[in-house]
Amino acid sequence: MLLKLLQRLRVFLGFIFAVVYVIFARPGLASIVAGFVIALAGLALRAWACGHLRKERSLDITGPYAYMRNPLYFGSFLIAIGFAAASGVWWLAILSLILFLSIYLPVMYVEAEELEEVLGEEYREYAAAVPLFFPRLKPWKKSERGFDFQLYLKNGEYNAALGLLAASVVLTVKAFIFG
Repeated sequence: MLLKLLQRLRVFLGFIFAVVYVIFARPGLASIVAGFVIALAGLALRAWACGHLRKERSLDITGPYAYMRNPLYFGSFLIAIGFAAASGVWWLAILSLILFLSIYLPVMYVEAEELEEVLGEEYREYAAAVPLFFPRLKPWKKSERGFDFQLYLKNGEYNAALGLLAASVVLTVKAFIFG
């Protein structure tokens, strides 16, 4: 029950934390650049994943899904690390990572259970071979299906790019005003 609640509240809690983050962050130019580079890697991973995510009752195993079961969450984790670094405040960075892991790890387990219920043995085989979160070094299976830009657009991942841009602008303005 609590895990399902976290699953539903994860985006809302992220917005609440974003307000706290903006209030307490003390970014400098170096921390913003370092953080942006890390966050950009996470954004690229999320974009790659969305170009393979079909959101059907079938298993996505192409692209980054051949390396990890949750590339969208891993990409979000990299974005969180990037913003943690950009904040310039050590305790805010630690808090952001604790918040991320305390929400998203349980959500990943709930979603894994749901996928196992729907897909059965196919998902169990995939889960046995592909890590939940951190990527494996080699793809699980080769697939002919490549990145689909239309899927990227359909999945609305460009919103993450716009969000990253907006947050970077806010941090940069804050660095110059209060820095």
